[in-house]
Amino acid sequence: MFNQEKLMHYQVEQPSWSYYTTRVRRTMEEDQMERIMRLATQSAVVIFSISNCCMCHAMKSLFSGMGVNAMVHELDQDSKPFIRLLGNSTSLPVVFIGGKLVGSMDRVLAFHINGSLVPLLKDAGALWL
Repeated sequence: MFNQEKLMHYQVEQPSWSYYTTRVRRTMEEDQMERIMRLATQSAVVIFSISNCCMCHAMKSLFSGMGVNAMVHELDQDSKPFIRLLGNSTSLPVVFIGGKLVGSMDRVLAFHINGSLVPLLKDAGALWL
């Protein structure tokens, strides 16, 4: 004779639909994050920006004025999901130096003011002087 408790023990619940949609969303975000990291390592300095953002323009001008040829990815022309992963428009531009996340405008300017931006750029191979 079968015991009802043993029978219940072997029954497996099927995952809900929300489990699958959450899993797909996480996989897509992981794929997009991998793409961001791949793009961030393609050049010594990589800037993710929006084309009509004044802070993004100032960041591009700062690096250009220093003689750094930064690779710029305009997110509004490339892909909207990147904006959601990297942050909203108030956290852009996002700067990677030597494949490592430096941060947004305030962080880069803090490095520039305290004198640690130039050595960081030299270590990444973006400056030779």
